[in-house]
Amino acid sequence: QVQLVESGGGLVQPGGSLRLSCAASGSVISGYAMSWYRQAPGNQRELVARITTDGSTNYADSVKGRFTISRDNGKNMVFLQMNSLKPEDTAVYYCKRAGGYWGQGTQVTVSS
Repeated sequence: QVQLVESGGGLVQPGGSLRLSCAASGSVISGYAMSWYRQAPGNQRELVARITTDGSTNYADSVKGRFTISRDNGKNMVFLQMNSLKPEDTAVYYCKRAGGYWGQGTQVTVSS
């Protein structure tokens, strides 16, 4: 059974940073693309960043230059480093493994 558990969310001031982690169990992530999505209240869930098995990455235009996705296959984990956070980044952030497996989400709130 594949399980993804996100952590690292919280309350941060505008301009601050957070690092989200996604720990996978029940499946080795090395053979799969991994993604981070987010969903703000009243909005659809949207792709934030994606990393392929060979380490290629792509990002939503709204986070390019501020967010960085990475993976540690040895630890079976994926990360999202978020810098220069803005209030509009406020959302629940979800980790996803290719094949339709989702974590439970972690709340990120950017507010002064």
